[in-house]
Amino acid sequence: MESKQPKKVLNEQERLELAAQLDKDLDAFISSLEKKRYTEGWPEDRWEEEMAKHPFFMQKSPEPGEELSPLMEGLQQLKYDPEENTEQELADTYKEDGKFYMQHRKFRMAVLSYTEALRYKVGDASYKAILYNNRSAANYMLKNYRTSLQDAQKALELNPNYDKARWRAAQCASALDRFELCVEFCDTILQRDPTNSAAVELRKACLAKKAVQHRDSRKEARQEREKQQKWDRLVTELKKRMVKFEERKALADERYLRPRLAPLEDFMVSCDENGVLSWPVVFCYPEFQTTDFQQQLLETTTMQDVLEQLFEEPLECDKAGLYRAKKVNVYYENRILGLAFLVDKSKTIQQIVAERTFVAFQGTLTFYILVKGSKQEEIFVTQTRIPVKIEY
Repeated sequence: MESKQPKKVLNEQERLELAAQLDKDLDAFISSLEKKRYTEGWPEDRWEEEMAKHPFFMQKSPEPGEELSPLMEGLQQLKYDPEENTEQELADTYKEDGKFYMQHRKFRMAVLSYTEALRYKVGDASYKAILYNNRSAANYMLKNYRTSLQDAQKALELNPNYDKARWRAAQCASALDRFELCVEFCDTILQRDPTNSAAVELRKACLAKKAVQHRDSRKEARQEREKQQKWDRLVTELKKRMVKFEERKALADERYLRPRLAPLEDFMVSCDENGVLSWPVVFCYPEFQTTDFQQQLLETTTMQDVLEQLFEEPLECDKAGLYRAKKVNVYYENRILGLAFLVDKSKTIQQIVAERTFVAFQGTLTFYILVKGSKQEEIFVTQTRIPVKIEY
């Protein structure tokens, strides 16, 4: 067995020299550390940003999908891990999240949080009623009134004495113009608390809006009846005059009777209470390829009177001054027959339209004006017209 070496005993001088050498070695080690760059801490130019990521210092919660620090990720796993928490604890966690988001006006996130809390099977009906009412409040702030009302009603099913849920339901019913339901909720609130001024005011406002809505509904119904009566009277008068239209559905659907030309589109043929029609009319000048429009021409007016009004001032394009009431002929085309017919200027518009050969096009009456005996008149009358095939 190897023998132990005897421990050397230092004298006083040797001990002082050793202590001095140790001090010198320690100073050298510390000096060498100061020359090395510290790489494990936060960067100097981003220390505030890095601190904000730390759970103890962050001022706002991470956004969905945002990258988390390892510490934050670990805390979240611990907070939401179903193996580490009971269902009640998880529901409480999401409930607190919802409260946080409501306080910071992030209502969509609040809805998601309360929805997550409701996924867990907690046995307390009152607790679930609070979650439904809180989610109702978040949806109300998002103006999802229908969904908010459903949640408030669900809360009342779970807790019939839940006054906050009943008030929320009343507000939603008012926003949805469900006045009777709103009044019903307000009445229940006032039965329990007759001094609730907010419920009194909401009830009054609902009854007032209901009265206005009822009045407007009656007015709308009356206008609809009058509109239908006017339409029926118009169709009856058009049938009396045996007016034909190129549009087969013209007397069955107002859309086919409404003019399509921009200057006339707001002036459909109309009938007054005495059965007199007013027509939108197009006057064409083939020689100049221009048109005139009459938006509401009474059918009791003769064609001669119409021409007098048209040429009261000379046409700008009529340099020769030939277009005068006595110097022109008026024609209309029957596109179904493929023929042009001369108009008797002494007849009224009603008499002209009542002729079996007259066909209206796109809800308008169209006439062609040409100088008597002119080359343009001859071309117009003799041109080949292809009949339009229409089955009535």
